[in-house]
Amino acid sequence: MKSIFSVFKRGLQKSKTAVSRTIASAFSDVKSWNEETYEDLEASLISSDFGVRASVSIVKSIRERYELGNIHTSADISDIACEDVATILKKNHRCINFATSGPTIILVVGVNGSGKTTSIGKLTHLWKNAGKKVMLAACDTFRAAAVEQLKLWGARTGVTVVSAFKGADPSAVAFDAVSSAISKNVDVLIVDTAGRQHTHKGLMEELSKMRRTIDKVCPGAPHEVWLTVDSSLGSNAVNQAREFTKVAGVSGLILTKLDGTGKGGMAVAIQEEFDLPVFFVGLGEQPDDLQPFDPDFYAKALFGKDSEVAEEDVQD
Repeated sequence: MKSIFSVFKRGLQKSKTAVSRTIASAFSDVKSWNEETYEDLEASLISSDFGVRASVSIVKSIRERYELGNIHTSADISDIACEDVATILKKNHRCINFATSGPTIILVVGVNGSGKTTSIGKLTHLWKNAGKKVMLAACDTFRAAAVEQLKLWGARTGVTVVSAFKGADPSAVAFDAVSSAISKNVDVLIVDTAGRQHTHKGLMEELSKMRRTIDKVCPGAPHEVWLTVDSSLGSNAVNQAREFTKVAGVSGLILTKLDGTGKGGMAVAIQEEFDLPVFFVGLGEQPDDLQPFDPDFYAKALFGKDSEVAEEDVQD
């Protein structure tokens, strides 16, 4: 058995190390704090992918508390930054918009290689274990390998995968999947889409068509549109989120590959920039390493703090 918080700590180890070095380097050998000191810290946070808005806000909070005499050590700085990050991450934190009747339809979008299909498989594992009836729609009809990957997850978790031949109209597959989910009283239908660059106009317009098709079959759907973001991209992920939000109506994020990068601060940058909630974070390769996002756990793990929040146990 392992606690959920321990999954966050392990998954964010590289980011924690990077953040600790950032704070330590900004104030090493500094006997008196001045404007240059604060500017150095701000620049360091930005370089750690916290984003400009969040970095300015955190440094402002540190300056104010220092002037009040509340800061004496670098540990105090870390504590304040941790509190501020948790506050930022909580601003848009909300529950998933599950449908009150009929299937909840979640459209998952993202660029090539962002971990989209793997995240869908892990979500299926999570919800199936929670007792939900799940169905998958393989709407990436451009790559046969993508359909096969989704079918493998379907076989592994025991769920139905609706698919078609290579080159089929993705909207037609979505239509069939939604119709099937309704007739079979499915709880959650997760729709996989083709990985695409946010600069590819034609493929981005296709997402709009899929949304319209899904809405015709199930009015008000999709209930969520989640963008998978490769966390190793750091601040570059902000541009992706901007373009996908314009076209696909992104309602939330799944941050992937956090265990392999030191750029965990980008979750804060995206929150401040777009007011988009993070729903899940990928903290390792195992199915249970995709965890529902917890702002307190994330902030504490990012700054290497111990959690006093009550934790549930998850299976190793």
